Order: sequence, then C-alpha cells, then structure tokens
Amino acid sequence: DREGWLLKLGGRVKTWKRRWFILTDNCLYYFEYTTDKEPRGIIPLENLSIREVEEPRKPNCFELYNPNHKGSVIKACKTEADGRVVEGNHTVYRISAPTTEEKEEWIKSIKASISRDPFYDMLATRKRRIANKK
Repeated sequence: DREGWLLKLGGRVKTWKRRWFILTDNCLYYFEYTTDKEPRGIIPLENLSIREVEEPRKPNCFELYNPNHKGSVIKACKTEADGRVVEGNHTVYRISAPTTEEKEEWIKSIKASISRDPFYDMLATRKRRIANKK
C-alpha cells in the first residue's frame, strides 16, 4: 500500500491534474486534496496491466491499461463536480510521478497489488469445493 501526489492525464480533456493517490485493497483511489473524505476517482486494478511510457512534456510516466481489451474503456468510476458518480472514460490512465524513484516505487507497488497471490486463489477454490460438498 502506498500514497502520494501524482499527476493524472484527463480522460476526455487532456490536461494534467495533480491528485492525491492511495493504493489499497487492489484499487487505486485518487482525491483532489489529502483531506477529502470521498475520492474523486476509483480504479479497480483487477485485469489491468502497468507499463512505463515516454511522454514528451512530462517525465516519469507510467500508465494503467487493459491488456485483454486494448482501446476499450477501463472499468472505473469518478465523481463529477456536482457530486454525481459516473463511469470513467479512460482507455488508459496515464500518470506522472515527481521523481524517477517514485515512479519505480509506484510501478512496483501497483504490480504487486495487481498480481494477487496464486496460492490465495488456490485456497479460495478449495474452500468453495469443501463448502459445496456440505
């Protein structure tokens, strides 16, 4: 789990916005301010991949994308200024970290969060099998 300031490129309007990101429970949450109770956006990391990308105007970039459905909108949600919760409209989430070290740390943390432990999955399957026998 990790948290910190990162820049996020908008989905529709391609402007960079500074957001407070929190990585927890296999989700990436972002907030406008560190004091906000409600996240501006929630990105479930399930089925997503992460890669470093070169961005001409921004250093230390990486992006989240769906390797199975290239070009399709990532399942995520965001809160509009008027408080409505709507589906996100990103085919990729492009993010810029303040330093190379932070970029590498974020990538490492997100990768660890994405790749759930296969041992855990095996246990869950076994538990279900046992439960179904009862």
